[in-house]
Amino acid sequence: MTIVLIAVALYLAAAGLLVGDVARRGGQPARRRGWLVPAGLAIVLHATYHVVVALHTVGGPDLHFFAALSLVALGMAALTALFGGRGDMAALGVVVFPLAALLLGAYHVYGHAPSPTLGWRLEVHAWMALLAYATLGIAALLAIMLWLQERALRRRDFHRWLRALPPLTELETLLFRTITVGFVLLTLTLLTGLLFVEDFLAQKLLHKTVLSLLSWIVFGALLIGRWRYGWRGGRAVHWTLTAMALLLLAFFGSKFVLELVLGWRPA
Repeated sequence: MTIVLIAVALYLAAAGLLVGDVARRGGQPARRRGWLVPAGLAIVLHATYHVVVALHTVGGPDLHFFAALSLVALGMAALTALFGGRGDMAALGVVVFPLAALLLGAYHVYGHAPSPTLGWRLEVHAWMALLAYATLGIAALLAIMLWLQERALRRRDFHRWLRALPPLTELETLLFRTITVGFVLLTLTLLTGLLFVEDFLAQKLLHKTVLSLLSWIVFGALLIGRWRYGWRGGRAVHWTLTAMALLLLAFFGSKFVLELVLGWRPA
């Protein structure tokens, strides 16, 4: 319990430092790096908690609904700290760090459950999937930020908090770079699932696979459209959020229904 409370407090402190820095600079991008210290410590404690739970859990790592959400949030927080410390994307931390704190707390309150032993092949598939979801989750946040910037420009109502974001063209470039990395990871996730998962129907994975494949197609079409036709702006935002919604339904939507509503557990 103590490690969770400290991690939550550090996440919130990091977000608070980012908000304070932007406020002091009158809406300009955060430049101070003091937030990296509490954010880094929170990420380490967050990861440590999962390791401790794994060591005391029978079978494989806990990848049930709240555990998986917490792990994806951990990945998003780590990516934010890694790249936010190098540029203007620190603004992501204002959303990502409180989200990580919330999901870590939810996982602790809900508790963990014994998991089946997956074997190294399925573990590789599972960790690849979580990393893909974290990366594409960052892409979805970038898409929302891009939409807010474009909306503000059209209305000529550019709030000072939006000025804390990178320039529009830089934000758009970062969005597509993130989508590209996430698309590669999602491709590897689907390939390892195809190679390593033996019985889709018995494990109730068919619907998850279909939705994941649809998401992969949408992301792929967006990248082709960007490369071939120069897609950008609102079209990029809509396609990104549509693909991410399909991905969320594929993994967390199915987990919610199967585990929390129906009470199903993999054998």
